[in-house]
Amino acid sequence: MEKIRSTLSDACFLVTDGTHDTPKTLESGIPFIKAKEIVGEIIDFENCEYISYEDHLKVIARSKPEKGDTLFAHIGASLGEAAFIKTNIEFSIKNIALFKPNSSKIDNRYLFYYIISPKFQGEIKSRRTGSAQPFVSLEFLRNHPIEYHHNVNTQRKIATILSVYDDLIENNHRRIKILEKMAQMIYREWFVNFCFPGHEKVKMVKSEMGMIPEGWEVVNFSELYMTSSGGTPSRKVAGYYGGAHPWIKTRELNDGFILETEETITDFGMQKSSAKLFPENTVILAIYGATIGKLGILSMPAATNQACVAILPKEVEFGRAFAFLFLRENRDKLIGLGQGAAQQNISQVVLKNFPTLRPPVILMQELSVMVEPLLDNVRNLQQRNANLRRTRDLLLPKLISGEIDVEDLDINSGINNGHT
Repeated sequence: MEKIRSTLSDACFLVTDGTHDTPKTLESGIPFIKAKEIVGEIIDFENCEYISYEDHLKVIARSKPEKGDTLFAHIGASLGEAAFIKTNIEFSIKNIALFKPNSSKIDNRYLFYYIISPKFQGEIKSRRTGSAQPFVSLEFLRNHPIEYHHNVNTQRKIATILSVYDDLIENNHRRIKILEKMAQMIYREWFVNFCFPGHEKVKMVKSEMGMIPEGWEVVNFSELYMTSSGGTPSRKVAGYYGGAHPWIKTRELNDGFILETEETITDFGMQKSSAKLFPENTVILAIYGATIGKLGILSMPAATNQACVAILPKEVEFGRAFAFLFLRENRDKLIGLGQGAAQQNISQVVLKNFPTLRPPVILMQELSVMVEPLLDNVRNLQQRNANLRRTRDLLLPKLISGEIDVEDLDINSGINNGHT
């Protein structure tokens, strides 16, 4: 099977990156995508910032993302994250590399899979520099040697096989988003707009939070939940890591269930640090760092680092659903109360004193009946996606390397893979 050896820039029309400036951000406008918006090989357009069309024109004069291109985070904690552009939506990028493949040499989608392959990822990450801010230069990326299938039709067959898994993952991801929106909409209608079941018969009364339904109380968050932070065992002691206990870092929080972690710690590591084990279904909040305000729900007992706070209910009715939806609804307010000039920090004091409504127990039970099945479905779909990605990731290096030969397979590669 013939392979081509070249540099990345030889296989592409353009290898560049987005702006390094910081245009003024707006409430609406053109999406402004940074590395933290590339999550799980998907571009998060829902939680990004926006810039004006005038600033967008300035940015795309340097780098214009288009359908069929690949984005690659080459700066910061997200280094190595990549996404294939499937949309015609206009957007700008900051501090993200942009690869525009030469379709006469390399298939668009095949290039993306090459970029996320363990071989390429390992080669790039081994050459990163900078301790506080990991970095791989654009010049290094351009000159980086790659080896890929010579036959473009073979490339397309490989991309087609792998795309089957990604299409299923994307479909499940859309379903997850719908379920999440349904759950948040129920929370907002009941506890923000006060259109809960039977609200027509309940009188509104004055409170320190404005008009609220009669029988509801205004309390501090700490009256409903206990909070506890985690810790990081010393990196100097190898025996603290690689144990039986999942250990969560803030970058693993993405407003969903946490199914697995990059690292684990030992009992000894927990004893020698502030880390502690939290039970399944605990809601976790990132209180500082790049992911400040992000949430997660434990799908297994796990420990966290000190940048995470665990939310533990004092009453069974105020479980994961209310805590998760309340914190997501009030995320911006909590971040706004954060302190620290160099780095915002949502202290536990701020969280504990945050004003919260205590609805009647019967309404909380109704919320559980409505929302818990939605959250369970989200968890199931996330697990399916994890299984699909695991299978794809087993196949990917074997297909890219040629260990699995597809040249003689009758595969229809005419599906919409974003080819231009």
